[in-house]
Amino acid sequence: MIPRTLQRRLKELLGPYPAVFLTGPRQSGKTTLAQTTFPDFRYLSLEDLQNRRDALEDPRGFLGRFEGRGGVILDEVQRAPDLFSYLQGFIDANRGGPFLLTGSQHFLLSERITQSLAGRVAILELMPFSLAEITQRSPLAPEAMNRLDEVPAEAAPFDLDGILFKGMFPRIHDKGLEPTTWLDGYVRTYVERDVRSISNVGNLETFTRFVSLLAGRAGQLLNASSLGADAGVTHVTARKWISILQESYIIHLLCPHHANFSKRLVKSPKVYFVDTGLLCYLLGIRRVENLATHPLRGAIFENFVVSELTKVFLHQGIRPPLSFWRDSNGREVDVIVDDGSRSIPVEIKSGKTVVPDFFKGLEYYERLSGHGGGILVYGGGESYQRGQHVVRAWWTCS
Repeated sequence: MIPRTLQRRLKELLGPYPAVFLTGPRQSGKTTLAQTTFPDFRYLSLEDLQNRRDALEDPRGFLGRFEGRGGVILDEVQRAPDLFSYLQGFIDANRGGPFLLTGSQHFLLSERITQSLAGRVAILELMPFSLAEITQRSPLAPEAMNRLDEVPAEAAPFDLDGILFKGMFPRIHDKGLEPTTWLDGYVRTYVERDVRSISNVGNLETFTRFVSLLAGRAGQLLNASSLGADAGVTHVTARKWISILQESYIIHLLCPHHANFSKRLVKSPKVYFVDTGLLCYLLGIRRVENLATHPLRGAIFENFVVSELTKVFLHQGIRPPLSFWRDSNGREVDVIVDDGSRSIPVEIKSGKTVVPDFFKGLEYYERLSGHGGGILVYGGGESYQRGQHVVRAWWTCS
């Protein structure tokens, strides 16, 4: 197994907390991480029909199996969310555990868990592989983003278009699978199982078309009304479906930064997909050779970098302090990283050659904020200092 950055934080939290909820997209490696980190824990999956029936029909009896028997991994807990209320009493009575809970529906489960297990549970999110993980190097420390002391000296070990096309789901890399076939199965399973379990979306074919239309808007401001009109559904339905896609880790929304500097700012979030392999599949890109000339290649690259920056924080157990800045005149910075003391602007450019225009957004933002020193992540392979700015090669951003 390729070591996961989140493993260290998982070990630190389970024990001090009687329960940890490990969530993330389907097939991001949650079960493998749980079992590898705690091989002596008893493992039960609620995907198993008998286990799920026992948990739903007799939750006290189900939990009684674990009394005084040490650590337990309960996999796919979204199958029996009412179990959490009974787990609270079990934990408070110190009858067993600790419990490692895994599931792939974020907002629904997080809300249910925090209501039932407030103060007793820590929540961690595992995304697909990061670049640091598949290259098996130390992950980028959040506080070192705008420094070059942690930039690897060697050349990029992967082809950029190949990584964008394959994405970062562990099974594709572990098994050397052809990405299009695997991602086709992933989308089919997601639509046919997860979507139906979360909500009755009605016409699944319309929902699938909606997701593909949303892929064409990756990296753009989210306009639910326009998206709904193109998909043939109301804006209310469009917003509902966007929530479903967030809840099940298909997309994530990047919110606008709050600092206005006396400027009118946009209020809509930007939409990104959790994985660029999935994004390429939904865009109909079936060969890596087609990516180089695709009109949305820049948006796909931006999506990739935003996802990698998100993993820098999530895989160290930190809520990502990321946003974007854009005023009503269209001037923008792709990502703002709030490090606690100041806001660090990040520009993302897919070009392999750095040109002065790449720094326009950084320089404009810095004139307004009064802080110097931004980050440019680009499609080239060399990292260096340029004036006040740190230029980062694409593969060093996580």
